[in-house]
Amino acid sequence: MRWTSSAAALVASFVSSAQAQYLVNELSFGYGARIAPEGTYSVPNFALQGRPNIPEVLSNKLIMTPPAPGNQRGAIWAEKPVNHQSWIADVEFRVNGPERGAGNMNIWLVKDGAHNVGSESLYTVGKFEGLLLVVDQYGGSGGMVRGFLNDGTNDYKSNHHVDGLSFGNCYFPYRNLGRPIQIKLRHTDTKFSVEVDSHVCFESDHIRIPGGYNFGITAASADNPDSIEVYKLVVLSDDHNTNTNNHNQDHHNTQDHGSQAHPDAYAKPAEMGNKLPSDHAPPPPQQKMSFGRRGQVADDPFDNAIPDQEANKITSSAAQFADLHNRIQSLNHHLTSIFRALGQNAGIGEQRHEETSVMIGEIKGLMSKLDRLEAIDNRVREVETQMRALRNELTARLRDSENSIKYHVNDKHEVLTDHVKAHASTGHGKLIFVIVGSQVVMGGLYYFYKKRKSTPKKYL
Repeated sequence: MRWTSSAAALVASFVSSAQAQYLVNELSFGYGARIAPEGTYSVPNFALQGRPNIPEVLSNKLIMTPPAPGNQRGAIWAEKPVNHQSWIADVEFRVNGPERGAGNMNIWLVKDGAHNVGSESLYTVGKFEGLLLVVDQYGGSGGMVRGFLNDGTNDYKSNHHVDGLSFGNCYFPYRNLGRPIQIKLRHTDTKFSVEVDSHVCFESDHIRIPGGYNFGITAASADNPDSIEVYKLVVLSDDHNTNTNNHNQDHHNTQDHGSQAHPDAYAKPAEMGNKLPSDHAPPPPQQKMSFGRRGQVADDPFDNAIPDQEANKITSSAAQFADLHNRIQSLNHHLTSIFRALGQNAGIGEQRHEETSVMIGEIKGLMSKLDRLEAIDNRVREVETQMRALRNELTARLRDSENSIKYHVNDKHEVLTDHVKAHASTGHGKLIFVIVGSQVVMGGLYYFYKKRKSTPKKYL
């Protein structure tokens, strides 16, 4: 296939406007069509841990803690350390659970994490050396992302105020969103930043994390559990030499350009401003960073571009061939990066398409239920008509009962009145006759008694 000069110039201008980022395969998973090879239940270059069960490996995600039962722990650790000074770690996860579900997810970059940390979390881990990023509902906030540092001397498990050791945080509701959440960690020679869904959470220009540490993700659920699912952990570096199999070789390569950061040159939480020790010069800049609005990190698109030269300075065919070779090689690197990014985007697009298809199927199922609304509406109207007829019938029945009661009461009242009148007249006369008669008898007896008393006594 031949390219015209205009097409080549267009491609060159396009690739020169993007900062090359290379995928570190040994430290990444979830960037392809499947997380684990078909027929297997392990993630290449990663170790799974858990209590009582290890995380479940599906085709496109890891179930770190299941929906039930509670009190579960899961972990996944990279078997090889990070040996790049400038890198980007992209983590996608989703958390679902009941209304008052609880749990936490921890993103680690620590020394020998599989043995020193295992499946522990912020509140159960002992001593560790490195970086910890915690996602939980701290303080009833509904969602918070917090960052912690430890140089290996602080025992977090025995510290009663471990929450106060955080060096940065931001609020972010992450539960039951129905979609994956992206957390991106950026580390360069000048800055360390954490982004959540493309928004800067917190950043600092006083943090330097040396090489030799392992990436890992752990999750823990409570009695009322949350289901924590991890879709990917992708590590990118601007160094095209992504072979991390030999740490000594990487160390030698970095020394050829300058010097290697010493493992002990770690920024302690209480000494955030500490630089590398004086006997170790800082590593050479591999990528220049510029800061725009809102503190976001913007890549310099011309940092890796080969500087232009005047034609009269190339006087020999060897110099011309070397310049052409370097430019073709740089173009090949940029095209490789573009094709890799397109492949990743295609996989992500396919995953999004599958999720969209599932959601559309669920919506169609819900829409089929809406067809029953017409029948429900007709039933409601029938019930309303029956209730109206029942009310009218009850009103008529009550009115008839009221009239019947009034008629019977009036009739009985008149009969009772006549009966009382008929009996009351005779009864009163007899009562008066008895009273008057008794008074006349008493008066007669009293008169006879007085008369008898006034009669003179006769004596023999």
